[in-house]
Amino acid sequence: MACISFSSETGNNSGNQMRPHYKPNHIPDPNYVRILDTTLRDGEQSPGAAMTPHQKLNIARQLAKLGVDVIEAGFPCSSKDDFAAVKMIAQEVGSNVDDDGYVPVIAGVARCNEKDIEIVWEAVKGAKRPRISTFIATSEIHMKHKLKKTKEEVLDIACRMVMFARSLGCDDVQFVPEDAARSEKEFLYEILGEVIKAGATTIDIPDTVGIAMPWEFGKLIADIKTNTHGIENVVIVTHCHNDLGLAVANTIMGARAGARQLEVTMNGIGERAGNAALEEVVMALKCSGLDVFDGLYTTINTEHILNTSKMVEEYTNMHLQPHKALVGANAFIHESGIHQVRWMLKHKATYEIILSESIGLERSNEIGIVLGKFSGRQGLMKRLEELGYRLKNNEVDTIFWKFKAVADKKKRVTDADLRELMSNELTQVESIWKLGDIQVTCGTLSLSTATIRLNNIVDGSTHVACSVGSGSIYSVFKAVNLIVKV
Repeated sequence: MACISFSSETGNNSGNQMRPHYKPNHIPDPNYVRILDTTLRDGEQSPGAAMTPHQKLNIARQLAKLGVDVIEAGFPCSSKDDFAAVKMIAQEVGSNVDDDGYVPVIAGVARCNEKDIEIVWEAVKGAKRPRISTFIATSEIHMKHKLKKTKEEVLDIACRMVMFARSLGCDDVQFVPEDAARSEKEFLYEILGEVIKAGATTIDIPDTVGIAMPWEFGKLIADIKTNTHGIENVVIVTHCHNDLGLAVANTIMGARAGARQLEVTMNGIGERAGNAALEEVVMALKCSGLDVFDGLYTTINTEHILNTSKMVEEYTNMHLQPHKALVGANAFIHESGIHQVRWMLKHKATYEIILSESIGLERSNEIGIVLGKFSGRQGLMKRLEELGYRLKNNEVDTIFWKFKAVADKKKRVTDADLRELMSNELTQVESIWKLGDIQVTCGTLSLSTATIRLNNIVDGSTHVACSVGSGSIYSVFKAVNLIVKV
């Protein structure tokens, strides 16, 4: 079903549904899906994407405008700058409560050791809703080659560190079994059940290396729900990587299977091939939540998506491909003549499933068209009308084929090209001079010499001029000027 428009309320909620009251281990509305944005943690781990503390604070402010439920603000033990950034975000963004009661949870990530956890707590405790997220690997390959520990040792460490985090006064502890998608299921059920007993409120199931197929990841979430003791007392989370291009699909399948917190990043940035993209996951739920996902919804204010995307792109210097879904430069523009005609003249929903305004994009022209070699007469005429030109029927073919000649040489025909095309057509200036011959002499000296022969079309005379200039082009035009005297 096409998703054309959304009603919106003031504040951070969008749509008619309101954000449920926040409780770490329980969501009162079973259809509500929390959005955790990890742009400032996992996203920043993209090579070359490091940000300053001030930039991270600005992005956190923008994420709050977007209305994300949880901001994973960083990895405080990784550096002094990251600690400072997380602390600033917790104290400012994490303490700014809206009139409707909204304030984002501020989370920091820690390995399963006391030092990391203490540093995270020091960084996030200034927030109204602080969270400690602690992780340890549970797959055989990670335990053997990275941790060099047995299952029993990993289980013991996980339980002790969750209890330690709770002992600091933190009542919101997220546990992450790293590489869960490749972990032995029976061990996964066991360790999750034990950390829930130890006090974990949220259980994060990552596809750390992006290897799962959507049906596999959905089944993993469903199996965890069925086989893990105490799972009904926590919120299940997805965290999917995009190594095979399936992060968004896996995230959505996880939500269908019962996950109620989805971890994402703006523009899908992150380690290696990145993470599930916030804008894609959220808009998929917006468009199909009622029909396909049995009423699943978020309260993300989608009108802030584009601004947030552009800020992340600028700060990380990670430029988007033009065809990037929703926020790419080409996402809401059309060149095909068939698309332009049907979309313009019949109904926007023929080729667009959402309004561009839904993500905060105001187009320079209502129809969102760019002109190129695939554009038809209707698209060209519509744009010329928008630029103020009205053509007679007998002028359309002439202009169209001249436009096609330009389009064949250029990937896109700009408004400036169209104005020039129309200017030449309307003025109909007759040619006076025709280039005969040209010769340019240049070398290591800064001066070039040009000799020009021009033929006068009016009287048939021939004129020759020679000029010296600082560069070949300059010398050519000086010689032309000597002949035409303009």
